[in-house]
Amino acid sequence: MPGSSIWTRYSYAWVTLGFFLISITGHWLFGWFAFVDEQTAHGEVPQVAPYLVLMMRDTLENWQSEFLQLLWQIGGLALLLYVGSPQSKEGSDRVEAKVDEILKRVDPKNGEAIITELDEAYAGRHTDPQYRQRAERRE
Repeated sequence: MPGSSIWTRYSYAWVTLGFFLISITGHWLFGWFAFVDEQTAHGEVPQVAPYLVLMMRDTLENWQSEFLQLLWQIGGLALLLYVGSPQSKEGSDRVEAKVDEILKRVDPKNGEAIITELDEAYAGRHTDPQYRQRAERRE
């Protein structure tokens, strides 16, 4: 994408950063209101230092319980899919076997050739040089 701006190339990241900044600001702002109410109810003067400690604790506790769990779920799943665990291949292998069988029954003469052509065409990703060369030869 030559010529496109950093705002366009990373728009998803900018929107995510915006949501993050809005939510963290709201968390700390409304936390301050609650802290002031609690301190006032106890007849104490609200001070910034205890508030910062309390909010840092609450923020890190929330991140630990939510973000680390989510990161592990995403990272762990991606890792297991990448290394090719049996669970990651069950669904697609089964579907592929069914489609192969359907192709053989629908077109008994050419079914096997179609399956072989598809297997060769999708052996790599569409961004692989081999795939591009094979596609260019067909055109």
